[in-house]
This record gives sequence, structure tokens and C-alpha cells, in this order.
Amino acid sequence: MHERSGKVLAEDLEMPRTMFGRGLGLMFRKTLEPGRGMWLIPCNGIHMMFMNFPIDAVFLDSGEKVKKVYRKLPAWWGIVLLEWGAHSVLELPPGSTDDFDLQRGDQIVIQ
Repeated sequence: MHERSGKVLAEDLEMPRTMFGRGLGLMFRKTLEPGRGMWLIPCNGIHMMFMNFPIDAVFLDSGEKVKKVYRKLPAWWGIVLLEWGAHSVLELPPGSTDDFDLQRGDQIVIQ
């Protein structure tokens, strides 16, 4: 949930617990349904190789505050090598962040 607006970014978050699961992430899937997402923790960089759809990526610091938002990272070509100070990333369906005025430092509440 975006604390400032009270809006929910995703109702259902997958949280891979292993390094292998985080490395695999959303690769090879056909889609990511609206309202769903993946929370990769720890993570400060992502790639889109073997991804079949674009995503919105919200990088968070260790207190779940927004560091940076990447909208509609393209399948296969998008890459974020390193988001300095990020501790995790929310991977969401493309367009999920369009209705949010996400700003650096905004608190995200993950329950």
C-alpha cells in the first residue's frame, strides 16, 4: 500500500525465499495478472532477459521507502544494473504505477 494515498499497489505478492527463486523471478512466465506482483528482497538490480512482458519496477530502501520507479520496463531489453541504496524491488504488471504519484521517499506498507 502507498501510505500517502492509501492505494494498494498489489493485493497478492509472491516473495521468493531463495537466491535461485529471486534469480528466476518472473522469467519464462506468460503474464502477470493485475493485482499481483513479486517482491524481491534483497535486490538492487534487475534484468528483463527471458521476460515475455514488460513490468513496472519500484525499488525500495531497507525501510520500504521508494528509491526509484521504472515504468513499463520492456521485455528482453530493460535492465537496471544497480539502484544505489535499494534493498528490494516490487515487480508489478505494466501500468500498475500509473495512477500513483510515487515519489522518492514515499512509504510503501507491505503486509
